[in-house]
Amino acid sequence: MRLIADSGSTKTEWMLIEKGTVLKQLITKGINPFFQTEEEICEELKVALISEIASAKVEQIHFYGAGCALPERKAQVANALKGFFAEAEISVESDLLGAARALLGREKGIACILGTGSNSCFYDGENIVQNVSPLGFILGDEGSGAVLGKLFVGDCLKNQLPAALRDKFMAEYQLTPAIILDRVYKQPFPNRFLASFMPFLAAHQHEPAVYNLIYNAFVAFLRRNVMQYDYSSYPVCFTGSVAYYFTDILRKSGVESGIRILKIEKNPIKGMLNYHKSVR
Repeated sequence: MRLIADSGSTKTEWMLIEKGTVLKQLITKGINPFFQTEEEICEELKVALISEIASAKVEQIHFYGAGCALPERKAQVANALKGFFAEAEISVESDLLGAARALLGREKGIACILGTGSNSCFYDGENIVQNVSPLGFILGDEGSGAVLGKLFVGDCLKNQLPAALRDKFMAEYQLTPAIILDRVYKQPFPNRFLASFMPFLAAHQHEPAVYNLIYNAFVAFLRRNVMQYDYSSYPVCFTGSVAYYFTDILRKSGVESGIRILKIEKNPIKGMLNYHKSVR
């Protein structure tokens, strides 16, 4: 049996397969070794995953995750998994490589993620050969859920939104300025907190203030990231919930930036399955 995982900062999707057939799919909390210790990852695996597939004889694990670009971060996740799957062959790679393999298979192109965070790369059909560092939601992550949430909350607290929209948002999420500042500056995973407002933005994306915020953030992502690759010669593809739920705005930002977007997928897990069906 094989276990394939696509892990972002907010959630992890697991797919247990045998001979190309999906036996079970699960969703657990996000696993990110940049923010979690090996012990915390082990606890999350124990609580949310192992009890569901304890009887499965897993021989191979392909884990693609946020925060898994550096060798030491990969080792954290691999060691945590090894504690539960001692006999399995374990591969830990970045969520970006997983997205590229899912979106492009074995073809060359530009793969982008717009989810809680954002990222991009040029992929040669097997590996990532060029990457503009995303830098996280404070310095970068343009167009991501965390950055869209940050910009929207900032506009809200600085009275840059229509009063009715601002009041509706604060009431729907039961927020006050004090709560927002505490969650952003004092509590763990502020990126998850900020990205949690995407359903509200999606529901109000036709409001001019929201539309312009999202559009400008996508243009910034394309300008600061995608335009550093050879985007005129290769397909540009996206995956991630933000890309999916704001597809129309993303496509328009691409057209007006001179970038042809070939494909937008909500998540890459099925593409990962297709990729690994052809790999023994």
